[in-house]
Amino acid sequence: MYLEIVTPEASLVSGEVESVTVPGVEGEFQMLNNHAPIVSLLSAGKVKFKGNPTIAEGFKSKFKQEGDKWIFEINGGTLEMSNNKVIVLAD
Repeated sequence: MYLEIVTPEASLVSGEVESVTVPGVEGEFQMLNNHAPIVSLLSAGKVKFKGNPTIAEGFKSKFKQEGDKWIFEINGGTLEMSNNKVIVLAD
C-alpha cells in the first residue's frame, strides 16, 4: 500500500509500505494491504510503518528506526485509507 505523511511544514513521507499503525482517538490500530476504507481522527502518539518509503530531505532526523519499523511522533491529526493509499495529515 502507498503511504503519505503530510504536516503543515511539508510532505514528509511517500512510498510503498507493508503496514501502518496509528494512534486513533479510540486506541491504536493497524492497517495492512487492501484494508477497508476508513477515515479517523488521530490523537497524540506514534505513527509506525514498516517498509522503505522516501523520507523528505531534511526531515529524516524526525524519524526513529526500531528494527524494521519507522516511528514518527505526532500531536494529533487525521487519517484516510482508501484504494490502498494511506494519507496521514499530522499536527
